[in-house]
Order: sequence, then structure tokens, then C-alpha cells
Amino acid sequence: MLLNKYMIEGSLIGTAENREYISSPSGLERAKSEDRILEGIVKMCDSESLDLYVDLKGAIGIIPKSESVLEDEIKDIAIITRVGKAVAFKVMQINKDEKGRYVAILSRKEAQRACLENYLMDLIPGDIIPARVTHLEPFGAFLDVGCGICALMSVDSISVSRISSPRDRFLPREEIKVVVKSIDYEKKRLFVSTKELLGTWEENAQDFKVGQTVSGIVRSIESYGIFVELTPNLAGLAELKDGVKVGDGCAVYIKSIIPEKMKIKLVIIDTYENDELPKTKDNYFIDTEKVAHLSYWRYSPQNCQKLIETIFE
Repeated sequence: MLLNKYMIEGSLIGTAENREYISSPSGLERAKSEDRILEGIVKMCDSESLDLYVDLKGAIGIIPKSESVLEDEIKDIAIITRVGKAVAFKVMQINKDEKGRYVAILSRKEAQRACLENYLMDLIPGDIIPARVTHLEPFGAFLDVGCGICALMSVDSISVSRISSPRDRFLPREEIKVVVKSIDYEKKRLFVSTKELLGTWEENAQDFKVGQTVSGIVRSIESYGIFVELTPNLAGLAELKDGVKVGDGCAVYIKSIIPEKMKIKLVIIDTYENDELPKTKDNYFIDTEKVAHLSYWRYSPQNCQKLIETIFE
């Protein structure tokens, strides 16, 4: 049986259970009586009504504009951009039109309402949940955390290593794990983070040794030096060098590693065009399949005077 889990949109679309429900009028009727959340692909948006037409095998599926999203003010762009993508929905009505065809009236809004009330609002800060990147802005990343409901990850929550844009770390539609940072229960909004999953300073630094030449990415250029990312949660400071640009890949020589100051001093040997996006999820230091919650996270070494930590409360 298809469990009524509140998953990111697209998670159910390929399952045998979902196909069984949407393949016939009787399956859709059963889904309605069982209050199931199903998924389908939007094949068209009506130019006048902005109703969404969903590809169902057992009926014509329609999500009216008013049922397309759980928002008081529905923006047209939020509807139009669903075309060609999976949407979660509940079956509200099944009728026959004048030609005798079955027409299923669907509600994405009700699927989102159930997800919000029965899943997202029961979460607490520190919970680790799956998410999918939906779109990127200079100030942060928006993520689908269930049935198309968005959470925000600000740019400073992406990693301890400084980045200039979320595009330095993510691609749209990339699936990741995140930690719930805070919840605005009144406005029903979630704010999430991923840097706590990417390891402490010591965990990241343990793979590097003085005298090594390793690869990195230039993240920022300041008057006093160049910050080079060695891993998503670890950066070192290199001496200034002409011709270096933010975003360049580089080979760097490690001059010194100073845990008590959380410093790694580098020398840039060479730079090159960097076309490869770092894979954040490959750098998790927490087994997100086994660990579901964090109460406290400390990035700084114990003997370091500077304290970088996250207290989830």
C-alpha cells in the first residue's frame, strides 16, 4: 500500500502504488476515500484560467488555480512553472463531462496543507530531513521539504567556508539533507541549514598535512589574502597572487596548519578554470540515514578561543 508520507514532490511519481491509483477512475475514487496524496506530471496550464492539467491515465486531471498552492496570494509564476514537473495532490471530486469522460478535480493545496499540519509543523530545530533545491537566489537557496512546500536556506547556513553565492554549492533539483534551523510557527515557515552536516574544523583538517600540494577553489579575494576552499566546510588563507579570480580552481601548497587558531596558511601554485560543482552531499560527516536529530554542533576545536557553534532550540 502507498503510505501517506509527506515527501518532496517527484518522490512518488515512479512508484507502482502511485501508478495503480492514477491509472483508473476506481483507483482515483479509492484514493479520494482513503485521503491519499498522489503525484502526476503537469502537462498544460490553461492560458485564461491558469488551471493545471495533470497527466492521469484514468481521467482528465485538473488542479484549479485556487487549489494550486497553499498561499493566500497566488502568484501566476508559481503556477506556470509547474508545467512539465511532478505535483502532489489529493483527489477532491470525480465527475463525467458532456462527452462521458471522467474528470478528476485535484487539490495541490490540500496536499500541502496536510503536509504542513501533520509533518512540518511537528518538526523541531535540529531535526534532519530530506530536501530538494528548487531555485537559487544571491541570498540563499529555496528547498522543497515536502509536497512542494518551500524552506529557505540562507547563504551563511550553507557552509562555514565562505561562498559568494548558493550556486557555488548547489544545482537546481539537487537532492540533499538539511537540518531544521528554526520554525516560524505563526507564519508557518521553515528555515534550514546544511553546514552542521559537513563536519567540524578538525574533521575536515585531518585529511591535510603540512607540505602537501592539494586542489582547492578560490572563494574570495581580500586585501590581506585569498580564501581558498579545501572542502565545503574548510578554507585556508593564501598569499595574494596576480591573475587569480573568484571561482578559479587552484593547486595550493600547505605552509602550516594551526588548530588553536583554526588557520591553514597556503601558497597558490597554479590556477585553472573550474567547471565542476562541489558535491556537498558527498561531504556529510553525519550518517543521515541513522542520525535524525542534532541538539548541538561545535565547529571549533576545543583548544580554540574562537567559538563557532550551533545550538538547536
